[in-house]
Amino acid sequence: MAEVILKNLTKRFGDDVGIDDISMTIPDGAFVVLLGPTGAGKTTTLRLISGLEKEDKGEVWIGGRNVKGETPAQRDVAMVFQQYSLYPHLTVKDNLAFPLKSPILKTPTDEIERKVAEVANVLQISHKLGNKATELSGGEMQRVSIGRALVREPAIYLMDEPLSSLDAKLRTDLRLELKRIQASLGATLLYVTHDQIEAMTMATHVGVLDNGHLVQFGTPREIYENPNSLYVASRLGLPRINVLPADVFGSVPAGTTQIGMRPEHIQQGEGQEAEVQRVEHLGDLARLHLTLKGHAITTIADPSVDYEPGTHLKIAPRNPLCFDADGNRIR
Repeated sequence: MAEVILKNLTKRFGDDVGIDDISMTIPDGAFVVLLGPTGAGKTTTLRLISGLEKEDKGEVWIGGRNVKGETPAQRDVAMVFQQYSLYPHLTVKDNLAFPLKSPILKTPTDEIERKVAEVANVLQISHKLGNKATELSGGEMQRVSIGRALVREPAIYLMDEPLSSLDAKLRTDLRLELKRIQASLGATLLYVTHDQIEAMTMATHVGVLDNGHLVQFGTPREIYENPNSLYVASRLGLPRINVLPADVFGSVPAGTTQIGMRPEHIQQGEGQEAEVQRVEHLGDLARLHLTLKGHAITTIADPSVDYEPGTHLKIAPRNPLCFDADGNRIR
């Protein structure tokens, strides 16, 4: 595996900015998630690292080597796409073995057999090796797609929203599986998603992108607890952070125009009076939807307490996040 360094990487498509002056270090053995909405530059970054796109400016270094001008094969990367991209006429075994049969790798036949069996066992698809790809479920096809990357043992794995087309339960199962595999292999993995749950549960590091710019890079906990802007604060956390005018709860630092309150950082029993609009019972907790001076607020509460719509209770923020008029954090 290898460390990947991006230096002032820029890519434009006509007048549109793909990414703009991105610098980032992906540590060896890290699971890095690029997070952002559609059009933020996540996939463009992946394609530039892989060599599928040519940068307008900047450098990509993989394993201490500047890979400018190298093909994807020469860069020794393996990419998993959102769509399965399997060969429908081949069996699962042959789909898994296909990358190893490249003339560039020159992998011995017995080594191919060993690696295919090993990866199939890890992904729990050994019993499907004789099946054609068209005979698989969606989850099984995506496992084969991921397995085809894993057999390669490249310098870095690149994954572009590989779980987004799966149902919720399967996404949860494969999230756990991918994280376990990455940790056991010590693999360097760069993963693109707009799903904040994937970012929080899988990543060792998160890079938040906004309109082609890398706006913050750190551990999931750092990004969640110490966002440098309202945009970043809104990218992580479910339910989303509550955003209110600065003067709702009293004194704030100079320059603050908005405050952000995570649902779990709202305390009850003191402060301003809010009214319960509706309650979501989620088993281990209850989610309260409140109004305060015309503003909607979501918080969490003890599920054993009955909160009826129309109930009034007092709330106050605990360590709210403060932002200026441009959405920048005021500390």
